[in-house]
Amino acid sequence: MSGGLSDRLRARIEAGRVLDDATTITKYAADASAYLLRPRVVVLAASVADIQASFEVARETGVPLAFRAAGTSLSGQSQTDGILVEAQRHWRGITVLDDGARVRLRPGTVGAVVNGALSRYGAEIGPDPASISACTIGGIVANNSSGMCCGVDRNAYHTLDSLTFVLTDGTVVDTAAPDAEATFAAAAPELASGLLDLRREVLADEQLRAEIERKYRLKNTTGYGLNAFLDFETPLGIFSHLLVGSEGTLAFIAEVVLRTVPVEPHRRTALLLYPDLVAACAAVGALAGSGARAIELMDGPALLSAADDLGSLAASVDRDTTGLLVEWRAETALQLDAMMPQAEAVVAAQPLLAPAPLHADPALAAQLWAVRKGMLATVGGARPAGSSIILEDVVFPPEALAEGTADLHRLLADHGYDGVIFGHAKDGNLHFLISEDFGRPDAAQSYARFMADLAALVLRHRGALKGEHGTGRNMAPFVADEWGGHAADLMAKLKRLADPDAILNPGTIVAISPTSHVEHLKATPIADPEIDRCVECGFCERGCPSGDLTTTPRQRIVIRRELARLRAQSPASPAIAELEAALGYQVVDTCAADGMCQLACPVGINTGDLVKRLRGERHGPGAARMAETAARRWEFAERAARAGLRAAETASRAVGADRVRRTTARVNQRFAGLDLAPAWIEGTPGPAPAALPDTTEAGAAAVYFPACVNRIFASPGDLSVPEAFTRIAARAGVPVWIPDDVIGACCATPWVSKGYDAGAATMAQLMLRRAWRWTDAGRLPIVTDASSCAHGLRELGSRLHGVDKERFARLRFLDSVDFVADLLDRLAIDPVERVVVHPTCANHRDASATGLLRIAGALARSVEVPAPATCCGFGGDRGFLHPELTESATRPLAAQVESGRDGYLSANRPCEIAMSHATGEAYESFLLLLERRTRG
Repeated sequence: MSGGLSDRLRARIEAGRVLDDATTITKYAADASAYLLRPRVVVLAASVADIQASFEVARETGVPLAFRAAGTSLSGQSQTDGILVEAQRHWRGITVLDDGARVRLRPGTVGAVVNGALSRYGAEIGPDPASISACTIGGIVANNSSGMCCGVDRNAYHTLDSLTFVLTDGTVVDTAAPDAEATFAAAAPELASGLLDLRREVLADEQLRAEIERKYRLKNTTGYGLNAFLDFETPLGIFSHLLVGSEGTLAFIAEVVLRTVPVEPHRRTALLLYPDLVAACAAVGALAGSGARAIELMDGPALLSAADDLGSLAASVDRDTTGLLVEWRAETALQLDAMMPQAEAVVAAQPLLAPAPLHADPALAAQLWAVRKGMLATVGGARPAGSSIILEDVVFPPEALAEGTADLHRLLADHGYDGVIFGHAKDGNLHFLISEDFGRPDAAQSYARFMADLAALVLRHRGALKGEHGTGRNMAPFVADEWGGHAADLMAKLKRLADPDAILNPGTIVAISPTSHVEHLKATPIADPEIDRCVECGFCERGCPSGDLTTTPRQRIVIRRELARLRAQSPASPAIAELEAALGYQVVDTCAADGMCQLACPVGINTGDLVKRLRGERHGPGAARMAETAARRWEFAERAARAGLRAAETASRAVGADRVRRTTARVNQRFAGLDLAPAWIEGTPGPAPAALPDTTEAGAAAVYFPACVNRIFASPGDLSVPEAFTRIAARAGVPVWIPDDVIGACCATPWVSKGYDAGAATMAQLMLRRAWRWTDAGRLPIVTDASSCAHGLRELGSRLHGVDKERFARLRFLDSVDFVADLLDRLAIDPVERVVVHPTCANHRDASATGLLRIAGALARSVEVPAPATCCGFGGDRGFLHPELTESATRPLAAQVESGRDGYLSANRPCEIAMSHATGEAYESFLLLLERRTRG
């Protein structure tokens, strides 16, 4: 495709990290914006040397280059039709400094993971963008992101301590080094002296200087941060702060040190409903004066889009209603209590449509914030299929907030956009969200007219065209309109000084044409009902088990969409065959189908459901019949699995574990694509005891259904999981009963995950009929000892019909995590010192992770949860079929696990196998440690 360019890069960079195949190009063509550019080649940079080599090739060839980490950019900053340098998978890293006062970060580190690491110090980073669970430090700094509570004083610019950057000629400068100024001046003399010349120009222009001071009292990310020329005197001080918000157009930021801010855990939250926009905007100043940390505006259409989540407040909402979500925060309860009299008095004086108590309950506050943060979901999910989402932000000065917002409403209506307006009223920073079908012939022209009118509207109110999303491609042509000719000329000079070959992200910040904002717009083909709602935001990518190996949920969707586009528009394209081939391994085989993407997705898409359906479509009639037969005769499969484990255990002792691993891997490879032959991995346990503990039905508080993973795989230690659980239940005075015919019953997850619908339905019927009898028609609950199986049991109802479905609704299925968490006060626990806990994806999906941590907190004085606490990728048996998936998924987890702890706990046997394999530590069910520490 781009052989000469790729060959040049491969001569300098490891060949396996220079990719130009159709699948990779498609995966990286889209980001969260309304733009689509196809790179010629993707470089998975692993070091500064790779960055330098990429710069060198870009300079030699004149091919542009852009950086990408999470790809959550809303304005096209992480796209290019040249060299795309991925700086995420090999660029993660956190070093906490000065007891949490500062933190050293690599650009591929997710913001929420940083805050997780800082939480033990009572600190966090200042920027708090709504995408913090997905976006990375590189994007946060490069776009000078802020958020709901960041304001203008806690952003990356104002909390920057130092950074390390790489110039396009390969020069590397660490601004924290003692001789950094001299190094910079010597290595880049033209840039250093040019920066001082630009500073003199700024200082000499009194009108521009006054405008800079005025504009940066507001949020403003339009163009380069000209305030750096006023705030700093030395070339390096100026340039390092110009890099904040430079969107990858001046240099590569390889590392950054940020000063942190204190966490304010004590909070009061209220949703204030006003009769109209003017009344709401008039209240912002008094609310801010009362100490409110966040004041979030939602217009009537925004509130109506979330009416189902507003409860009784929905009755007070119409299109004129305006809501303010207000939150007061403090470091201590005493500080918060001192704020409350004034806050309550201010709220009491408001002309509200409904009472607005100041909630102290975190759950109620979370519910209110879910309404605000769910705007993308409620509007994006309801947009017409085939349309793209555009989420932009503008800033109005406080005195113009009401009039500006009203004008924005009218502008949207005048242009036929049924959008919503919401955002950070405290800062005058408002977002609007609209949808547009860029497949329409006149869509680009319509959008261009809207953007021109929008720029004129905002500037008429002396606002800023961008407040926190970066300038990007969308606003680059309007930078001169906002700043004036002299300032725009200064920015162009700066760009030439830092990037004399014009290779870095052209078209971003400094426009390359007056119409560049309506070029490369993304048409969204209708591809599949399960994924057509996807807005390609990338929130699903954080923690995806296959993200560093093959594809993420977003990339799976993008590939499906590209295939739909090609089949409709270019049916003879050779890329179709290549992408169809990729559907097997990259899209279908290596998806863990854990459903975690659904939790992160703003519109609730479970890409795992799509993958399961695609797996089902690959099965022939014979395979489907075999799967259904296996469901009817599952007890034989259990015996065969234990026999296989026993044979592998014997063979590993006789010929060595490595030989067994290599032999099974060869068999697995032979059946590649069929997902039939498991590979033996080191740490695979032997078979579980065939016999289950003796229990009695009389007086039982619950039916105990030992999961088949615990009936097949042995547990570490002297007891099986069923033995441990029955003993714990007896000690707590709530005995459980194991029916005689549990063997052969299953939660159906093995069939569901592989797409065998008929087999899953057969097992669902078998399980229901036994469970109906075991529970005395639903009188007793059923508790199981594997979290994923508890989740699977609860989902069985979707496979049933008629009377079976009605009966299923009367059954109660409990995870042993929830069951045991309610028994802790009945147990005498002798705690250990420290344990490490791995909450499973089922724990996260079923909200039982809190219970697991509660149990761990009773078992140990210190509980450690590796960050990021994401899926291990074992996916039931996927870790045996594709061990590389689990190894890739657990690599970042394993790096956080320290040895020498008193226990390594989880709540699902396959996950324990995965984590044991990854870390070399013996992970086990929490039930085993709990049994040992309650023996008395």
